[in-house]
Amino acid sequence: MRGIPVIGNLGSPRIRRVVATAVTLAAAASLTACGSSGPSTTSSAKGLTMWALNDQTILKESVDAYNKDHPDAKITLRLFANDDYKQKLRVAFGANQAPDLFFSWGGGALNDYVKAGKVDALTASEVNSDRYTPSVMQSATFDQKVYGVPVNGLAPVVLYYNKKVLADAGVEPPKTYDDLLAAVKKLKAKDVVPLSLAANSKWPTLMYLEYLLDRTGGSRVFTNIAAGDASAWTDPSVTEANQKLQDLAKAGAFGENASSVNYDQGSSTALLYTGKAAMEVMGTWEYANIAKAAPDLLKNGDLGYTAFPALTDGAGSPANIVGNPSNFLSLNSSSKHKSEALGYLKDYILNDSQIDAYLAAGSVPPVKGLDAKLAAVKSTSDKEWLTFVYDLVDQAPSFQLSWDQALPSDQADPLLTNTDQSFLRQIAPAEFGTNMSKAGS
Repeated sequence: MRGIPVIGNLGSPRIRRVVATAVTLAAAASLTACGSSGPSTTSSAKGLTMWALNDQTILKESVDAYNKDHPDAKITLRLFANDDYKQKLRVAFGANQAPDLFFSWGGGALNDYVKAGKVDALTASEVNSDRYTPSVMQSATFDQKVYGVPVNGLAPVVLYYNKKVLADAGVEPPKTYDDLLAAVKKLKAKDVVPLSLAANSKWPTLMYLEYLLDRTGGSRVFTNIAAGDASAWTDPSVTEANQKLQDLAKAGAFGENASSVNYDQGSSTALLYTGKAAMEVMGTWEYANIAKAAPDLLKNGDLGYTAFPALTDGAGSPANIVGNPSNFLSLNSSSKHKSEALGYLKDYILNDSQIDAYLAAGSVPPVKGLDAKLAAVKSTSDKEWLTFVYDLVDQAPSFQLSWDQALPSDQADPLLTNTDQSFLRQIAPAEFGTNMSKAGS
């Protein structure tokens, strides 16, 4: 997720996930204790301040457009690398130095700020929130109030594959977990890494565990966990999902050096488009990254993509998806410039030009009524990709927010640590659930 230059076509955003930093209960307590005792000291006397990630290129374009229209009260935008953003934001709020508008992933981390009284609720009339996809808005809705506006594209996690590499190994895109294991065996025999994985970053490994649990036990298991039922971590399907992850690792699915591969360095992406790896499980932002880094792969029709494999004996629907419904901008309750902030959120976020920019970058924005715009996309490969993503989300019975965003901040670090330990087979499959049950209690 973090820190490398944007490599999406037309400057597309990499709507990447965040490795949650270690946020202690003491830090959370200090956040609440600070309350709303004073306005943000980062607020400009004349204009808004805003924090986001340094890969949000199209979002930055909306700021540029606003500043052009408001030369005497511009938005001061500060951009951060993913790795340390969450902790910097939490420290800033604790010190009453947070920006007027801040970027987040929704879910439990945003709800921490809501509970602490740090974020203003937003009404439909203030920000036109009723034009956004309802399932996406759930990640920023708490107690039936909306606390964020989506600012970028839908980002379900999918399985990418290099068609040429699979064909050379006599492998079809896997439709089931058993197909995947069989493909691993054939690809290894061809000295190809079956699945490119940046395990050093930890969050890419979590994507496998999220899907394996959903496919095994259905969406209800993590729904219960996210609702605060720590005992649900000991559900047998959690152990089974970890066993399947370990079985993949033991079979050599991720090669021999996955733990040394970091996503922000672009290494895992490059393995796929250079043909050194056959497949990669990653969010939809990867399409734009590959389109810029290896345009011939798309031009030649060699990039394939499909849903994560099903489990023939699992309780979860094969149409379920996991990932990031969108990222959000939220309003600091201590802002001195609330009227200006609401104007920006209403008129400059995912407006018509922003929608066009995201579609041109290979990303589907979470806005209703996109059929006509999708039909008008000129590039055949882009139209196929955008329609695939649109239909994937539209037909999904469940769109599960990534665990390290859905859970409270104090559980994110133990989650990533235990995921990595499970992947490395340093803990038994059942220990994962036991450890996370303790962390969530």
